[in-house]
Amino acid sequence: MTTNCSQFKMLAPDGKMRLKDAMKTSDILRLIESVPSPKAEPFKMWLAGLGKERIDEVFDPEIAIKRAINYYRNRGYDDKWIKARLNGILDRNKLTDLWKESGINEGYEYAILTNDIYRE
Repeated sequence: MTTNCSQFKMLAPDGKMRLKDAMKTSDILRLIESVPSPKAEPFKMWLAGLGKERIDEVFDPEIAIKRAINYYRNRGYDDKWIKARLNGILDRNKLTDLWKESGINEGYEYAILTNDIYRE
């Protein structure tokens, strides 16, 4: 398998910026999938489990919502904050859908409007 690597300048342990190989997440996962080593098997099984969870969420989106709620609870957020966060996501999606209906697509205008919302 040929890897699809790019080089980016990243901070090295010595404090200098050096070129390092980097890959997109999807390319990394494909590379791991192709490794024929028993040591890679636990990671492959973990990835397969994540894939199954996401597929289950496609058929029952409530699973994803529960996962998000548990994620926030595990990080110490209370239910009031979680409710406000989820409502904020819904409200933002309604607004961006309205923009799309008005002909504003993800691009320069979309970025300006989104930035104005975050400033407020």
